[in-house]
Amino acid sequence: MGKAVGVGGVFFKAKDPAGLLAWYAQNLGIPLSAEGYTSFEGPDAQGVTAFAFFPEDSGYFGESGQRAMINFRVDSLDEVLERLAAGGARIDPKQDSYSFGRFAWFWDPEGNRVELWEPGTEPEAGESAG
Repeated sequence: MGKAVGVGGVFFKAKDPAGLLAWYAQNLGIPLSAEGYTSFEGPDAQGVTAFAFFPEDSGYFGESGQRAMINFRVDSLDEVLERLAAGGARIDPKQDSYSFGRFAWFWDPEGNRVELWEPGTEPEAGESAG
């Protein structure tokens, strides 16, 4: 049965995404990457968890004024989407697929847009989830 197996990412809108990411790196020791996001991976991490900021005018979180979005890492995207649809969730018909995984979105009962990620292989140069 499809289920969430971890948090794939936590995303926030910011007036200055690069500056805020640098602040978190400086003040909390969160690693930086050249791609403009950071991730916790390696022997100390339990899977990959992304931590990123989006421009304030980004539509990535949906139509509302939502300022944050959670990403759940899932073991079977199709099964999870089927279960959500059966439970009455509004499912975004758009899906994205990259070498590092597949992405889909839904809205919870209070209208929060939530992202799902079924990990794939390692990212290729120049690819990003945003």
